[in-house]
Amino acid sequence: MKEFQSSSEWPKGFIVVEVNRQTGPVIVWSMYSRLFDHMLQRLPPFLFATIFAFSLLGTLVCPATQAPFGMYPDWSKNVGIYEVNVRQFSPQGRFEQVTAYLPQIKAMGIDLIWIMPIHEIGEANRKGSLGSYYSIRDYKSVNPEFGSGADFKALVDRAHELGMYVIIDWVANHTAWDHPWTLTNPEFYETNEAGDFIPPVEDWTDVIALNYANDGLRLAMIDAMEYWVREYGVDGYRCDVAEEVPTAFWNQARQALNQVAPVFMLAEGQLPEFHQQAFEMSYAWHQMGEMRKLKAGEIDAKGLADYESYEQDEKYPRQAIRMRFLSNHDENSWHSTVQEDYGPAAAVLRAYTFAAPGMPMIYNGEEAGLDKMLRFFDKDLIEWRPHSERALLTRLFQWKKRNQALWNGAHGG
Repeated sequence: MKEFQSSSEWPKGFIVVEVNRQTGPVIVWSMYSRLFDHMLQRLPPFLFATIFAFSLLGTLVCPATQAPFGMYPDWSKNVGIYEVNVRQFSPQGRFEQVTAYLPQIKAMGIDLIWIMPIHEIGEANRKGSLGSYYSIRDYKSVNPEFGSGADFKALVDRAHELGMYVIIDWVANHTAWDHPWTLTNPEFYETNEAGDFIPPVEDWTDVIALNYANDGLRLAMIDAMEYWVREYGVDGYRCDVAEEVPTAFWNQARQALNQVAPVFMLAEGQLPEFHQQAFEMSYAWHQMGEMRKLKAGEIDAKGLADYESYEQDEKYPRQAIRMRFLSNHDENSWHSTVQEDYGPAAAVLRAYTFAAPGMPMIYNGEEAGLDKMLRFFDKDLIEWRPHSERALLTRLFQWKKRNQALWNGAHGG
């Protein structure tokens, strides 16, 4: 119940402060797009970002009244996540260069690494000169483009030495056309009326859809997932197009993985049911859309906060971790860059992804001001250079790690 309210006028907008005896002060910042631009022009980016983020944070954070969900590893409570595209990371495009860079990622305050698919990829119907990372030909092999199994193990071991954790992309929805299963287990695949294999999406012509009604497929996929945890010590998975695979499979896989080692699971999807048994974290795609609306002046800051409150209070369970980002490999390759999307508002909205409930994620190169869309099927290097974005990201990741109110899932409050 609202018991006190005061308003302070600002140019082209206003701030409302509400005080509730049970929850304490709550700041609701109603900001029109012109006020947004007005303040951007007059305050240093980090100062404005901090003010803006904390103002919204008041409407979003609730008391930590529920114990953390049992499957959530303790280390995940205050980490940020860094996505690695090995192919575009360095001229060599190999694991060794990523391993050498790990201390710099750690220095920014990031403890969780997500590596895009590391597996051998198909040649049949390949797109571009190098093919898609997500066209898997062998779930238990390493893509020789990136190095050897020993090279990958050295990367994981080095991360663990630094107190970091590694999850890898898992592509369970489809395989390459030349995966051995097409010959040994054709029943693992979806087919059309003529009995031919089919892509999961019309434009995904380099891959074919798997059939999760088949129990043998489920067991084979789980066996492969267990392999990387057991043999290489990976700490979990980012599961590609997770909503296209039955949730029942993810629940089954998670139960099996728990028998091998504690893992952390990220779903590329937004189903609330994912958080019941299978996944600690899911993509906050809708939040990205709301941020774009804010930047375009289609909603004000209170509209963004209201949407967040709906997600946190009504849609998702308390323990759910939502992954927050301004970009990722999909957005960068197929949509636009951070600069094109957000312009001078990027620093403000970046801070918001750290203040909102959830785990902040950055894509490799953002700390170097990545300002181009990297090609997906061909070599296209990140331009590594000194950039002010690194200092901003370092301050934000360390800010989140130090402040328990900003921690992930049920650990925050």
